Amino acid sequence: MTRPLRFLLLTTFYPPYSFGGDAVHVQTLARALAAAGHRVDVIHCVDSWRMLHQGAPHAAAAEHPGVTVHRLRSGFGFLSPLLSQQTGRPYLKAGPIREILQRCRPDVIHYHNISLFGPGVLELGAEGVDAVKLYTMHEYWLVCPTHLLWKFNRRPCDGPDCLRCVVMAGRPPQVWRQTGLLERCAAEVDAFLAPGGFVARMHERYGFKRPTIPMPLFVERPDPGGSDPSPPHARPYFLFVGRLEAVKNAGSLIEAWDRFREADLLLAGAGSESPALRARASSNPRIHFLGHVSQPALGRLYANCLACIVPSSMLEVFPLVVLEAFARRAPVVARDHGGLTEMIEQSGGGLLYRSEADLLAALARIARDAALRTELGANGYRMVDGPWSREAHLERYFGLIRQAALRKFGAVPWESGAAGAPAQAARP
Repeated sequence: MTRPLRFLLLTTFYPPYSFGGDAVHVQTLARALAAAGHRVDVIHCVDSWRMLHQGAPHAAAAEHPGVTVHRLRSGFGFLSPLLSQQTGRPYLKAGPIREILQRCRPDVIHYHNISLFGPGVLELGAEGVDAVKLYTMHEYWLVCPTHLLWKFNRRPCDGPDCLRCVVMAGRPPQVWRQTGLLERCAAEVDAFLAPGGFVARMHERYGFKRPTIPMPLFVERPDPGGSDPSPPHARPYFLFVGRLEAVKNAGSLIEAWDRFREADLLLAGAGSESPALRARASSNPRIHFLGHVSQPALGRLYANCLACIVPSSMLEVFPLVVLEAFARRAPVVARDHGGLTEMIEQSGGGLLYRSEADLLAALARIARDAALRTELGANGYRMVDGPWSREAHLERYFGLIRQAALRKFGAVPWESGAAGAPAQAARP
């Protein structure tokens, strides 16, 4: 017999104090674990979000009652994450994290984006707490100080030149990366989870020696009768969803729409490039900027688009926007590199392109061929209903945790009658 587990998810950003898909996945995982009857605590750093964002966060849906969120703040504000970024250690957050660990006494600690806690957070513990430790590779922080393998702030990385790269990206160099700190702290982790084969290969190529375990991400499939089926836009449209930043390359779509006239372009998202992109598109009535869009409203946009376009210049890992589109049976048109290539080839849920001519041809095919749209949408949905579903993810996840516990403890502490289990297994 197995008792409910105690999970602690630790990440720099968590909704609504967040920017991208990594935080959305952490929340989705937390809610899925809580819905399955487990206790879930989440630690994240509000100071880190405020260091990078002015103003208040967007409104967020109520948290699952089984999830307790610990929002860390210090009296030092942005100096706290800046100190961690420079030293690799969570000095001003270490005390609160230890206190939460002592109170929660987790069976599983799952690290996600820990960039502004530093690798030292992997070593933190509390007396009497011994847990399986997991780490999900949402980006390339373990091997890249800019996290993105985005070289000189203008192109995908083709080889290490880290000092010049971080200076050109406007970030202070991290001296701790020249020490053995990361390797020592990584040894604390029992399993590194790679959402896709591409991110695993890139970590290996850039010198990360620990083995990785495949663990695709997932999104919740929508309730078939739970959304408004009416089109949210009067004309047929293609959809872009994401941050309006250079690495996401939305500007390439604005250029393409000077030549593509068969449908409109809707851009959902905000970012530092928004003013410049809006100015470039001001003379094109077929381009519409929606700003920040809530998850329920995004679902309706996905469900009614001709296709979702993912034009990223960066080497994406396993972007949730593709899964979100597939969950609404929307085809995807994606740039042919990084993890995007892998996702489209494995799913058959979209078309890949390498040049603007390829993009325009793919858009025209999809706009003119309803049968193709239906086929691609069905292919994508099969993946999020099968191998990339919550059910498949949790089955793999719990199997992995059990095997990690057997290796670490010689038994599974939360299973009754586990011989040799650590002391914490006996607590009520």
